[in-house]
Amino acid sequence: MTNIPVLFRSTRTVRSLKAYMDSAFSEVLHTTLNPDGPGAIRVHLIPPKTEDHAFGPSVAIINGTDILPVNFIWAVILAELIRETNHYDGMQIDQTDIQKILDRTAGNVHRIIPVLSLKRIQKDIQTIYTTIRQIAYREEVTTKVQYMSIGDYAPFMRAPHRMDLMVSAMTKDGAWHCNQRCVHCYAAGQTLSGEEELSADDWKKILDRCRSAGIPQVTFTGGEPTMREDLIELIAHARWFISRLNTNGIRLTPDYCRKLREAELDSVQITFYSADPAVHNRLVGADRYEETFAGIQNALAQNLSVSINTPLCTLNREYEKTLELLHRLGVVYVTCSGLITTGSAATPASEALQLKKEEMEDILRRAVSFCHQNGMEIAFTSPGWLDGQVFEELNIPSPSCGACLSNMAVSPGGNVIPCQSWLSGQPLGNMLQDDWNRIWESAPCKERRAFSALMTGECPLRRYC
Repeated sequence: MTNIPVLFRSTRTVRSLKAYMDSAFSEVLHTTLNPDGPGAIRVHLIPPKTEDHAFGPSVAIINGTDILPVNFIWAVILAELIRETNHYDGMQIDQTDIQKILDRTAGNVHRIIPVLSLKRIQKDIQTIYTTIRQIAYREEVTTKVQYMSIGDYAPFMRAPHRMDLMVSAMTKDGAWHCNQRCVHCYAAGQTLSGEEELSADDWKKILDRCRSAGIPQVTFTGGEPTMREDLIELIAHARWFISRLNTNGIRLTPDYCRKLREAELDSVQITFYSADPAVHNRLVGADRYEETFAGIQNALAQNLSVSINTPLCTLNREYEKTLELLHRLGVVYVTCSGLITTGSAATPASEALQLKKEEMEDILRRAVSFCHQNGMEIAFTSPGWLDGQVFEELNIPSPSCGACLSNMAVSPGGNVIPCQSWLSGQPLGNMLQDDWNRIWESAPCKERRAFSALMTGECPLRRYC
């Protein structure tokens, strides 16, 4: 391992540490802190793509979002902390158990790097533990940390940070296979969205391959993923990952939400178009408002981490009223978006409802103001709609294309595509049939990744009307 610090470079120590690093960092390590809440903390320690990684042996990814390059010592400490924590997998632990984890971690690290004093190691462990909690809970971080953007990290990545699994097709046995017909559905009518659905066993194999590739986060999406009767089984199989469900909420009964929590789903995103039932039902193409509204309430009642996404158009421009309703329900996390013009969203009926740039900006400014005043967190997720200056002024993240970089997708038939909206054209490979490295290092994937790494704020799929 070329990044072993000079401090440790006696011949015996180097040999010992090389052997340890070859063993300890041969795969992505993961643990979950505080799984029963409030707020689980998922930590993935990802080894470098090569031994010449410029940022140290590894990076730590906290809850699938924050990327922290870690130095040699922190990498060893994190690896041992993860291993000791995982000895308690599935068990209730108290403060005494936590102290045992920290003490055993310190002992392990001292045996691995005896040149460090036990007191120094214990101090570093406590600092790391505190820092991870502060980052995950969005508290003030009291230790100086170096965050890394996804664009900067791109050359060193071996896989995207998130894989969207389209477990439910738009058509099945020749018939429509969704409980809505959304006006702006990005998947409807696209070639790969109507593939024959894979079996649960095949999706489990894909999940296992995602784990082997070092992908820390998966999203179950579709189509409408809850149309699958075995979805809970698949989510339970994905407990190693940070897992998310994207759904219209119709099938989120109290019992279903309880099963989602027991399967250790990390978060659920529900699409909700408007507080006005007539507007919502028109945009989803079905009389489903009451069921979706109940689904939101049921998910909240089961203490699931809930976010609500609202694709914006001319029919639901009164977004503040929707936010007011969600605030009364106790929703904290919301996202809104423009339209990615693929599938049904590329039809004249959908494009006629697109907002103009200045209209979108006005809606977003008012929405951000409402959220900041009412303790809600808001994000705008569609790249290419607004200038970066707007996001700087509003102090919210500027969206950019993450295709083949932060995220990729697997179609209903197992084909790998740049993102879940990219359902026409030639796939990059097949998750069940092709070697992952061959897919990741293929010319089309590298070309798309290079574009995403520029973080231009443009969406290659969007048509401007």
